[in-house]
This record gives sequence, C-alpha cells and structure tokens, in this order.
Amino acid sequence: MIFDGNATFLLGQWRVDPALDEISRDGKTVKLEPRTMRVLVCFAERPGEVVSVNQLLDRVWKDLVVTPYSVYQAVAALRRALGDDPKDPTYIANVVRRGYRLVAPVEIVAQAPEPARPSAERAVASSLQDQRMPAKDTPEQLAPSPLDGSKIVDHRVGLRYGSILIVLLLVAGSVLWLISQLSHEQKPPATAAALADLGATTTSPAAPFDPPAHSIAVLPFVNMSGDPDQKYFSDGLTEELLNSLTRINELQVAARTSSFSFEGEHPDIATVGHKLNVASVLEGSVRRSGNKIRVTAQLNSAVTGFHLWSQTYDRDLGDILKLQTDIANAVAGALKVTLLGNASAKIERGGTRNPAAFDAYLRAVKAYNSGAEAKNLETAISAYTEAIRLDPNYALAVAARSRMYTGYATEFATGAAIREVFDKAHADALEAVRLAPELAEAQLALGYFFEDGALDFARAHEAFERALALAPGDATVLRLSGDFLVSMGQFDEGISAARRAVELDPVNRGSHLVLGAGLYFARRYRESIQVYADIINLDSAVQEPYGIRGLAYYGLDDLTNARSSCERKPEYWAAQWCLAVVYHKIGQHTDAQAALAKYQGKAGDAGAYEYATIYAQWGDRAKALEWLSTAMRLRDPGLVLLKTDPLMDPLRNEPRFRAIERQLNFPS
Repeated sequence: MIFDGNATFLLGQWRVDPALDEISRDGKTVKLEPRTMRVLVCFAERPGEVVSVNQLLDRVWKDLVVTPYSVYQAVAALRRALGDDPKDPTYIANVVRRGYRLVAPVEIVAQAPEPARPSAERAVASSLQDQRMPAKDTPEQLAPSPLDGSKIVDHRVGLRYGSILIVLLLVAGSVLWLISQLSHEQKPPATAAALADLGATTTSPAAPFDPPAHSIAVLPFVNMSGDPDQKYFSDGLTEELLNSLTRINELQVAARTSSFSFEGEHPDIATVGHKLNVASVLEGSVRRSGNKIRVTAQLNSAVTGFHLWSQTYDRDLGDILKLQTDIANAVAGALKVTLLGNASAKIERGGTRNPAAFDAYLRAVKAYNSGAEAKNLETAISAYTEAIRLDPNYALAVAARSRMYTGYATEFATGAAIREVFDKAHADALEAVRLAPELAEAQLALGYFFEDGALDFARAHEAFERALALAPGDATVLRLSGDFLVSMGQFDEGISAARRAVELDPVNRGSHLVLGAGLYFARRYRESIQVYADIINLDSAVQEPYGIRGLAYYGLDDLTNARSSCERKPEYWAAQWCLAVVYHKIGQHTDAQAALAKYQGKAGDAGAYEYATIYAQWGDRAKALEWLSTAMRLRDPGLVLLKTDPLMDPLRNEPRFRAIERQLNFPS
C-alpha cells in the first residue's frame, strides 16, 4: 500500500492521524509518542506482511544507536494504546524469530489538509528533534528522549485558529501558543507506575516510585548473530556485564535471576523498574562473527523514561575484559557514580583474555543455569575444565568449578566418590584463592567447600565473611553467606544478608527460601510463614516451601495448618520429613512411620541428620543420637544446622549431643 506517511487512515475501528500523532475511536483520543506512531505507519505501509525488527530499526531509529528493545517497547506501547492482546491479536501479531505483522485492515481516509502550522510551532518542533549519535565507540549525547508510549487525553491537544484579522493578533496569538506549547513539551514524563500501566502521560496521581538512585537492572542482551545457537554467548556476556557492575560497590545491581525473568517478554522500562525496584535499566544486543563482536548497549531511566546513554563497541573477543570494563565505567559515569579505588582492576579480576577460554566458560554458565540436575552439573564441570585447560590462570573458572564439585558431591555423588569430588572442590577453591585472593567468587567457593565438604565451620566462617566484605552487593554471596551465618546462630547478620539478597533478586525463589529458613531457625515462625507465602505467590508450582512452612506451623503448635502445608506436596523430601514429625504429634503413628520409611527409601543414609531430628521429636533419644552419630561418620552436610535447629532441642542436654557439638567446633 502506497500512501503519504502523514496521511490519515483507518486501522480496524481506530482512526489514525500520523500528522498529529493521535489515534481515536468512540470519542476517545490517544496521543502516541512520535516514534511509536512511525512504527505504526511502517506496519500500515505493509499490511499483512512481516516487518522485521531490523527493518523497523532502520526506518524509525535511523542513524541512532539503539537496541531491539526500543522496538519491543514501541510495539508494547502500540498494543496498550490499541487495546490489543499479543496472545490473541486483533492488530499486531508476533511472527516468531521474524518480526511482526499487521493483521487489521487498513484504509486510507481522504481528508482536507490541516491548516499550516505557524512558524513558531515549526521552530518548537524542530528544536525537539532527536540528537543524532556519532559513529561507533562514541557515546550518545545525554539529551533525554521520553520512553515510547501513549497518553490518553480527554480532547485533542492542538490549536484551533480563528480568522486572523490583524497582524498584531497573529503575533500575540503565536507568542501565547509558543509559551503554552513549551510548557506542555517540557512537562516531565509520566511516573513509572503510570507508564507501566498505560505507557501514557496522564494527570492522574500515581503511586510513588522512589528506587535507590544508583540502582540498575541488566536485561538479557539480544542475540543478533543470526544463529540461535549463539544465544548462550549473548546471555553469558550479559551475565558477565552484570557481574562487572556488581563489583562496583557504589551501584546496586539487580541479580541475574530477576533480570533474566523478563526474557522473551519485551517489557517497557517502567515495568522492569517497578518490579525490581531499580532506577535505571541497561539493555543491548550482541552480534558475533568468529572472534569479532559488536555490542550495542543503552541505558534508560526507569523513573522518567529518559534515555541516559548508549554506545556501540566493535571488539575482538580477546578484548572482552576491557569491553566489560568500558561498559561498566560508562554506565557508572552516566549514573554520576564516583568510583573509589581502581574500579577497572576489580572488574577484570580473575578473568581471561583468551577468547576460547571465555567461550568455554559461557558454555559452562549456560549448563549450570539450565537447572541443578546431575547432567547439567557434569556438563558445566566439563566446560569449566576446558576453560581452565585453555587458561590455567582463569580464577573465575577455577572458583566456579569448585562450587560445581561441592554441589555435585553434596547432591549426587555416592559412596567413595563423595570424598573424591569434595577433594577436587577443595583443591580448586585453594587454587582460585591463590590466583586471585581478592576475588569474592574464590572466597565464596572456599567457604562453600568448608561448610559442606569439610564441616570446618570456623574456616568457612572466615571465607564467607571475606566474600561479603569483597562483594557486599552480590546476591549470590549474600544468599550463601546469610544461610551460613544463620546456621551459626548469627541470626541478625544472616537474616539481614538474606533480606538484602531478596532486595537484589526479588524474583529468585532461592533468595526467599534462604530468608524463610533463616527466620524459621531464628524461631520467628510467623515471619517465616509469610515469606513462604510470598514464594508460593511467585510460583504456585514450587515444591520447596510447603515442608518447612509446615514445620514453622509445627513450631507454633498449629498442627492443623502444619499438616495441611506438609500434605500439599507429599512427594517432596522436606514434606516427608515434616509429615513424619507432624503425624506423630497428632497421634497418627502409623502414618508417621510410613512417612519416615518413604523418606528413607529415597534418601538412604544420606538423610541421617533428618532422621535424627525425627526421632528426637518422637521422643526416642537413643535412636536420635544413633542417627546423629551416623551423620557424623558420613560427614553429613546437614550437620551445619545442629546448633540452631529447633527440632534438635530435645537432645541439647544430652552428653553425647554436647560432645558432637564440641567436635563440630562451631564459631562462637
């Protein structure tokens, strides 16, 4: 279809007026941002045809450095304005991996031309044109441009001119028009809450949105390589950039799980800001060809919708560390963060300049992020091993492999293999610390091994404290360290770290689980129950919360709710643990024995610690102490809970229990 880009047309039941950036229907008019309207015009020029993201970038954002997220946001704004549902589209349909297609009928409307705008209006419009960005590796000017969206108004905004009788009235009218138009154009953009709801600027009051000033989320960079198999690379590079920003202590960085929760959704910036409570959002794209990469990054304010910074980098993979540093420093500069010390050294610590080693590392990260199953850990260990072979000084890879070994030995290894895998974890942790003693990931790996693999809680405590000091804004460090500190009886410090992990990673149920468990072991049962309710609200299919929540109800002597919670997911190990305790308490001894037998049938001797707690609650102290001795002989990682576990309270005055507690040498 051929028509003037300013021609009015009908789109389904909507009348579209590109010259005024307005769409109207049933007496309601919606004002679109100019670029959003230009996207709609691009669709209307080719109704029924697929329009790719790259075509829209070339047409609407020509000569500007932006990422595909600009297209996604514009399309999302159009759908909100049109009242369109992407799952059942009436106007704009997704075409997987290709782009979008306009599915509504388009009809050009013949109309008389609008009166020409006065010169003052043309001058104002000209002054508001976008800043053009220089070529690659040159930052864009920081002139703000509002986030694409629509704004609903009660009547058309614009000037309606009467007959011009004398020149004086024309001049006076133009001056008044200019003042009012400047006032209108310079209004601050809508609050993020309003943008998240409508993509619109409205005069209605919105809920206050006041995230920390230097807080940021990093959305998954889009793979623009043309090869879906390269997605691991764009995702991995995103995660490394996120980790680089985390090492700048002056920034508050939303953790990976929360940032990646938006993958495939193409949300607007305000929605991301509100959900993660961040003031700014970094997004971008990655195009890889052999050992050459092009990375485009842009930073937007989630509060105002303003564009803060963008840049394109063409680099060799061997310069990947320098690339991460350059982007992190540029982001910090755009957010007006004063960096203390040698930030570049912190960002690059423990990394590699070997392209093949970096690629292997990212493949390992992909395997681990695919789920904590045995085969995924094995794949990750293999890829980390390849990265270390290519660069033996790659401390990040050595530390990561240590954590994989510890996790594998704890969850999946059996028999003599348990000790062998733990020994490998220990060797890797020591090597990572030797290579980069100031690397938080190395200290974390060491603490993780000493906690689960050696039951050396004093040395684990030192390593976790060191990791926290080096990376106070890393959600993983906070989560693992907080969990450990609670087990050591340092409830205030541990719960504080866990709460901070939840703040940085609000979508990660693992952070919430650590907080819920911490409150449980601190005997703050009602708070623990509320946290577990939050987890279930995050993911109704989740299994983990029900068992420990049942034990929290048990701690309150609310046996009805304890039983109900434990019975919700009866196949999960923690539910069987809980049911064995609760059924016995309410007199269903046969059911309690059945629950214990079911658990033992799955866990074998690996559940020795939990069996000890069950017998302790049943009042059978002899069997409880017998299983506790078995747990000591097997070096059961569950023994880390001994000091604070409420279920162990019946045994605390027993001499054998006190002897085991002394043997474990918990830090005071």
